[in-house]
Amino acid sequence: MNSTNEQRCPSCNKTALITDDNSGEIVCKSCGLVLSEGSEAAGPEWRSFANDGVDKSRTGTGTSITMHDMGLSTVIGAVNKDATGKPLSSAMKQSFDRIRTWDSRSQAHSSVDKNLRQALSEMDKLKDKLSLTDAVIEKAAYIYRKAIEKKLVKGRSIQGLVAACVYAACRDTETPRTLDNVADGINIRRKDVARCYRLVFRELDLKVPFADPINGIPRIASVAGLGEKTKRKAVEILRKAKKIGVVAGKDPTGLAAAAYTLHVLLKVEIKHKRNF
Repeated sequence: MNSTNEQRCPSCNKTALITDDNSGEIVCKSCGLVLSEGSEAAGPEWRSFANDGVDKSRTGTGTSITMHDMGLSTVIGAVNKDATGKPLSSAMKQSFDRIRTWDSRSQAHSSVDKNLRQALSEMDKLKDKLSLTDAVIEKAAYIYRKAIEKKLVKGRSIQGLVAACVYAACRDTETPRTLDNVADGINIRRKDVARCYRLVFRELDLKVPFADPINGIPRIASVAGLGEKTKRKAVEILRKAKKIGVVAGKDPTGLAAAAYTLHVLLKVEIKHKRNF
């Protein structure tokens, strides 16, 4: 391995970086973070195509903030065979069963760990129900972890805080989802989500952009079955409204719906005048 001192580790800010000559990876000597893979590893990607439930791949899943353990934990396999494929003895099987039991119990041992695991599970459900992207859920998970650090979860509903974090993430990524959408998705009252959102917004000092009503146009058009021409006209109306400054402080979804309604009313009025 060769030392690399030109870069700094983004995690610990140290310069003690080393390069693995075999894999090409640049690794921080202090904290173990892999900064870049450099080149593909020369070693073979060992895999098993036998129907024994074992995958001998030397690589695992990537780390993710949306996983309770950041994807860094290991799991003891369920197949009772040794490295050569021979079955384990009866005594060894019992030993491994006990080890697997303790391994599973150690995954989430504190109340905070259990809280985080349940919260991330709820976020995963919301992702499917609201058709959210990975970026939104990663942001929501980041906000929830910050809420845990600030001890905001104690004595509060997990569902309420999860909904608040998801809504804040939607606002931050400019994903058009309303409080009602999020509350319905997690099956709690809107006012409970709003209360938790105000708490998270205030205590974590979140900086979220104002929701742009134009972002809500495609969603409303999809639900109402409106055409592309109507969408363009609604966007044009909203741009004019933003230009004269009448959208500040208004519900973005309501503004998007109002733009559609105004366009339809104008079309009806024009047709009515033509008939006379």
